[in-house]
Amino acid sequence: MRGLSGDFSTMPLKDLVAYLGNRKATGTLRVMRAGVRKLILLRAGHVISASSNQPREFLGQFLINMGNLSEEQFSKAYATQRETRVPLGKILVMTGLVAEQTVKATLSLKFRESLLDMFRWEEGEFSFDAGAVAEVEGVDTRVALTDVHREGDFRETAWQSIRAAFPSGTLYLTVDEGRLPEPPKPGTLDAKLVKRIREGLTIDEMAKVLHASDFLVYQRLYALYRLEAVKVSSTPPPGRQRPPPSDEDEAQVVDVDVIGAESPTSEIIQAAQSFLENGNFKDGEALARRAHELEPSPETEALLRSAEAALVGALRREMLDKPQVPSLLVSAGQLKTLQLGTPERYLLSRIDGKRDLGAIISMSPLKELEALRYFRTFVDSGLVKLTPR
Repeated sequence: MRGLSGDFSTMPLKDLVAYLGNRKATGTLRVMRAGVRKLILLRAGHVISASSNQPREFLGQFLINMGNLSEEQFSKAYATQRETRVPLGKILVMTGLVAEQTVKATLSLKFRESLLDMFRWEEGEFSFDAGAVAEVEGVDTRVALTDVHREGDFRETAWQSIRAAFPSGTLYLTVDEGRLPEPPKPGTLDAKLVKRIREGLTIDEMAKVLHASDFLVYQRLYALYRLEAVKVSSTPPPGRQRPPPSDEDEAQVVDVDVIGAESPTSEIIQAAQSFLENGNFKDGEALARRAHELEPSPETEALLRSAEAALVGALRREMLDKPQVPSLLVSAGQLKTLQLGTPERYLLSRIDGKRDLGAIISMSPLKELEALRYFRTFVDSGLVKLTPR
């Protein structure tokens, strides 16, 4: 295929990724925006290398933020890399500092985050040069562009939930350590976030100081928010510390360390299990369903069934343990203007201000989980109000 060039106002990166992935493109993709530069190497519709001039997208930074590598260990490994020119990931595996499977998973995450971060860009330029790309030293790592595109759809939904909890990155937070699932282990992202919350940094300041991708920071804070371990505050806490200056703008593009490959499904399964263990059944079920859709297996089916049961239990406790009567907060005329599916219109038509939620759901032809989810959405979006009987 021939080369392409343009800007995101005419062709969003999400569309470009789908285009290149469906055509199993091979070549070099360059992306630029306001001083940010990224270089993506593709082979047969797969990412095999990704570099950026943003420190938060360096392999070492991902490993540090995930608690898999200390700053001291990274400094020694990086010094060895500069002397030997051997890719950092390979050095970490050879020296036994990080397990090969962990490096593989982290590189897979790094490749996807580098692209998914740009799905939200409204400005920027790109160019794609079709043609053979050089072999990349190290163990092979490949991430399918079609998988990245599908994950982008899921992430849009996740951002909607996150932004409902954290409308702005300028918000301050408070932490109730008694509600944390366990004391944060030193060096982990949770431990770093708790420390920065105590220092009085805003959410966006945390992401900058930690050199972590926005989604990883917001996703983890959202999980803690759902546990009520983190709460939003509009005012800075007493003794707020100014964050140290970021070196993001001074970063230089570095060679990419390409090591190994792992199916995104395994990471989605791990994330789903983590959400479920921490009581975030809604997101845990969504991730479990995503994993089963991507790669059906007895493992993903069992995980999905377990997640569905946990979510049903949580929604029952929240919405059905005590009788509640739903009532519409919008007029029939307004309902007609909304883009609603047949199941949604059916459930809304059953609301008469007399029947309680349990009675409506029990007579519905929908599965209980599906009906409960719809009503949860109705309440969250302001269509319906639940009044205790």
